[in-house]
Amino acid sequence: MTLGLVSAILPEINLDQLLAFAAAERFACVEVMCWPVGKAERKYAGVTHIDVSDYTRAQSDETHALCEKHGVKLSALGYYPNPLDPNAAASKFAVDHLKKVIKASALLGLGRVNTFVGRDWTQSVAENWPRFLKVWKPLVAFAENHDVKVGIENCPMLFTRDEWPGGKNLATSPAIWRRMFADIPSQHFGLNFDPSHFALQFMNPVSALREFKDKLFHLHAKDVKIDRTRLNDVGAFAEPLKWHRPRIPGYGEVDWAEFMGALTEIRYDGPVCIEVEDDTFGKTLAGRKRALKVARNVLAPYFV
Repeated sequence: MTLGLVSAILPEINLDQLLAFAAAERFACVEVMCWPVGKAERKYAGVTHIDVSDYTRAQSDETHALCEKHGVKLSALGYYPNPLDPNAAASKFAVDHLKKVIKASALLGLGRVNTFVGRDWTQSVAENWPRFLKVWKPLVAFAENHDVKVGIENCPMLFTRDEWPGGKNLATSPAIWRRMFADIPSQHFGLNFDPSHFALQFMNPVSALREFKDKLFHLHAKDVKIDRTRLNDVGAFAEPLKWHRPRIPGYGEVDWAEFMGALTEIRYDGPVCIEVEDDTFGKTLAGRKRALKVARNVLAPYFV
């Protein structure tokens, strides 16, 4: 396993500075955000450390040179929109850009992209399914043709009334993953697993690791803290932002010794990238960097 970071929390610095920071803080790899250049549509989105809009071989060579200069690898290219947005134009834009990310990953020889499946949050899982197949069968075929593995994150994307009642991502549970992978059987279609999203749903983060070990392409290391007092007041059916907050590893509900032990047992040997959405360390660049350092210190003993 290799310990890395997710670049979304450091939007102010460029790729060279990002890799220099990663090297100085003993991170082996970075998941690099590749959003379209422009205004962010939500928090932690809209970060562009590699612009894939017209990515060329020369740019790929420049990226490799930076990685070699700092001794830090790329773990994946990341882009997390809603490809199943009920707005047809928004959906097409997300799919078109995701293809550009896939092509850039292939050009880099990286072969890994992380994203969301997406969802029409106003409809049930069953109602979403025909459109999921219509959009994702050709997307996975596109990834196969470029020899790129697409890892789907398991975030429910259900936090506020804007995402109510279904959330903006279908791939939230093992029951849904089984159906996804049965209907689109491909060695290039798998998971970017984040244990905090199981903890948010009151699920054991290690419960699905063994069954889906061959689908674990990439992992995020993030934690979540449940505010039990608030939960007792508003109930679990209230919007989750009312009773939880994201934390860095070691500061929330996830048992990291159990989780890392389970990864060792299934012989997972891929990236584990710290994702910071924890503003208890402050919202400044220095505070966010400190959050990454503290999280690294929590997880570093598992990577000896």
